Amino acid sequence: MKFSCGTDIIEISRIKNSIENTEGAFLNKVYTENEIKYCESKKMQKYQHYAARFAAKEAVFKAISNLLEDKYSISWKDIEVLNNEQGRPYVNVNIINNKEISNIDISLSHCKEYAVANAIVSLK
Repeated sequence: MKFSCGTDIIEISRIKNSIENTEGAFLNKVYTENEIKYCESKKMQKYQHYAARFAAKEAVFKAISNLLEDKYSISWKDIEVLNNEQGRPYVNVNIINNKEISNIDISLSHCKEYAVANAIVSLK
């Protein structure tokens, strides 16, 4: 089995500014309905959760980019970061070559200024 990994870090203020200054365009371009619902439920810390999901999408993209080649296109919403019943994050990837991926494990973290994500992809 082959593994691929990706990491990303983002300033929470960049995500906050993008959300607040685009009248919903950034939110609707990057996040799914489920992701928006989850982040908005976090009230005062919602921007940390948006930033962590943005970093996760970037990390997953970095980890799977070698699978995409030129024949596949992927949008922000094709990578959806959700949480299971215990609160652990997981990823749904909605792209044509998803059958090449056996598992994606992600880890998210955030503090006052930064959010970071790691993705490890197991390839078939």
